[in-house]
Amino acid sequence: MALATRTDRKQRTDRKRADGRPSAVRTLWGSTIGKKAVMAVSGLIMLGYLVAHMFGNLKIFFGAAEFNGYAHWLRTMGEPILHYEWALWIVRLVLVAAVVLHAVCAYQLSRRDLAARPTGYAHRRRRASYATRTMRWGGIILALFIVWHILDLTTGTVHSGGFQPGHPYQNVIDTFSTWYGNTVYLVAMLALGLHVQHGFWSAAQTLGVGSATRERMLKATANALALVLTAGFVAVPVAVMTGVVS
Repeated sequence: MALATRTDRKQRTDRKRADGRPSAVRTLWGSTIGKKAVMAVSGLIMLGYLVAHMFGNLKIFFGAAEFNGYAHWLRTMGEPILHYEWALWIVRLVLVAAVVLHAVCAYQLSRRDLAARPTGYAHRRRRASYATRTMRWGGIILALFIVWHILDLTTGTVHSGGFQPGHPYQNVIDTFSTWYGNTVYLVAMLALGLHVQHGFWSAAQTLGVGSATRERMLKATANALALVLTAGFVAVPVAVMTGVVS
């Protein structure tokens, strides 16, 4: 009986010790490397969405029927296995999770960086690129733009003209027929280009670049992605402003 009691106590103690150890997820989240890894993965998820979104936007050059048909397909993709808009909502939820994780990690890493250097350097040297120095403000600009973009073209809350559900082609024309709609969009897309250029390279460094040859290739890829995405997104408001799309 005494032996059994001692065994039971030992088992309970072992369970407490096991329970007291931090989980792998908690260890990863608590470390600087872990937060950078979360930022890298969430950033790549958003980058994949941006590429797909850009190609979808460019369908506006093929006319109203093509563009509106694409918008309708987004709501019916996955049918009949999934119900109407289910796949779209899954994409939205994944993106929201990626944006939140990305923003939280960026804020926490920034606080850690400030805590590690409570006083500024005696001599300031601008060794970092312009994109690097503006990553923080670029992220804030993009966050505010996302809110405005959703309220403008998804819910129609701040839409400049008479918002027409189910007619995204006309809604886009309305938005880019105003000076402030174009200004907000163009500023946000320039910030996006800088963010993607530096963010892709940072993600590559976090996840492991490898050889010097691969490093040069990834830098070139980051620059190309930033240029293509910026040009692709900017093409739509420019086309509306110049009358190419009307």
